[in-house]
Amino acid sequence: MKGITFPAWHEKHCVTLAELLVRLGSFGLNLTWRVECDEVVDPRCAEMERLSAGEGMDTLTLLSLTTPFLQLIDAEARGFAGDELVLVLTEFDSSLWDVRAADERVLSELRHHYPGARDL
Repeated sequence: MKGITFPAWHEKHCVTLAELLVRLGSFGLNLTWRVECDEVVDPRCAEMERLSAGEGMDTLTLLSLTTPFLQLIDAEARGFAGDELVLVLTEFDSSLWDVRAADERVLSELRHHYPGARDL
């Protein structure tokens, strides 16, 4: 997997997990997600971890838990296509996103929306 990194803050706007999920478009729609939060900042974090146990949760369930605005601190969302890990979204200290993807088109799309992105 290749990856990019970019600041979570763009001017006064914070890029949230929900925003990234929407930016994934159809690529992310059929993934199964497992989420780990090092810092539980909201009850929804515990719910995401609970639903991640076992088979994981679908994208729409994850999106419903991250909207409205949920800013994560030290969290990782891993997206699977079947048993294959194809996407990893990691937010560090609520200030930086690392995105690793098996499909270069995902990274290209995110580079377009977040011009400060650089390769990992």
